[in-house]
Amino acid sequence: MPDFDIEGPVWLPTLAPSLSEYLSPNLQPIPLIPALALLAGIFYLAGAIKLWTQGRPWSPVRTASFLSGCLTIIVVMGAGIEGYGLGMFSIFMFQQLTLMMAVPPLLVLGSPGTLMLRATPHSKFGRPVLQLALWGLRSRWGRLAIHPAFMVPLFLMSFYGFYFSGLADSLLPNWFSHVGLELLFLLSGILFTVPLISADPLPRRQTHFGRMVDIFAEMPLHAFFGVIVMMSTKPMVNFFAAPPASWNIDPMADQNVAGGLAWAYGELPSVLMLLFILVRWQRDEARGWAKSERKIATEGTPELDDYNDYLQQLSTQRERR
Repeated sequence: MPDFDIEGPVWLPTLAPSLSEYLSPNLQPIPLIPALALLAGIFYLAGAIKLWTQGRPWSPVRTASFLSGCLTIIVVMGAGIEGYGLGMFSIFMFQQLTLMMAVPPLLVLGSPGTLMLRATPHSKFGRPVLQLALWGLRSRWGRLAIHPAFMVPLFLMSFYGFYFSGLADSLLPNWFSHVGLELLFLLSGILFTVPLISADPLPRRQTHFGRMVDIFAEMPLHAFFGVIVMMSTKPMVNFFAAPPASWNIDPMADQNVAGGLAWAYGELPSVLMLLFILVRWQRDEARGWAKSERKIATEGTPELDDYNDYLQQLSTQRERR
């Protein structure tokens, strides 16, 4: 079996994997993704504090949601787990599922777009930022990025296309492409989640039924991928077939764990988003009925009143005859 090797500025653990080693504060030489998450959290918190100091409301729940997503990225991509993810299929799958399924809902529920539009100054350096944001929201590229015909295939290609085409063995042995893949996983997860649960101003909005269709289209294919991985009798990714000897890892047993994660852990966020969509759908329907009843109480129903008058006229004419 060949020795494990990966090009680039990486730190590889020497001890066998354990929970304490996974959570140990061992940063990679270039912790790019944790640094980006930290910056995003700082900018978001600065915007929220600005609104609060100005006496303008901003939801603490949204703030906690976004910061939780940033903290999750920092832990999953910045602790010792990142080092083991360089050579273990199960850990890499856990990271991928976290970036694509668990983190995006936390970030999207924080409504960072709305916060940026409210907190960014409309003069000096803030004006180009707002113009760029509004261009992205109104452009055809923004509509394309969150269109189901683009974001659902992109989301599924991150699993089927990546592992079944041989791209994994080509890209994973290099640190730069490895980190690029992790960023792509996060981006595809955000693009999939935004049209489903985002409250930010979007270039187009799906109906609640359309959102449910997208969720149901993803869930079985996602679970089926996990079943394929668990049923495989040989390594699906040759790169993970030769982990460092000091880790004492059985590659096939590790692959079975990766498949189980794809089947179980990957489904939980989808179910929670489905419940969120159903609750929001019911709430919007209730608001619509309440608004309609208030309108009837204040303005009446002209069409129904005219029809009742017509029936009354017919009844009066019959009585006269």
